[in-house]
Amino acid sequence: MSIDDLWALHAELKVVLTAKITSEKRELDRRLAQLKGDGPKRQADAATTERRPYPKVLPKYQNPADPRETWSGRGKQPSWITMQLRAGKTLADFAIRNP
Repeated sequence: MSIDDLWALHAELKVVLTAKITSEKRELDRRLAQLKGDGPKRQADAATTERRPYPKVLPKYQNPADPRETWSGRGKQPSWITMQLRAGKTLADFAIRNP
């Protein structure tokens, strides 16, 4: 093959491959949108299921060394409570008397 024939073949392949890549990318984007739930079905479901409102939880325990640190008694214990409990104190020692 001559150089001109090879160059023409290169240009033809470039056009064909670009079209195939664009088509595949469009298909992959469509499938990714389906997986992420961007489709109309999932959006309608999300609009109908709202999370119920929860009341605010007041703190039950307070750090005597730093009164700004409080804990409601829910979830993981703060490090200041954990350290004091290991030192021999009880949760009653940190209870807020007048909430």
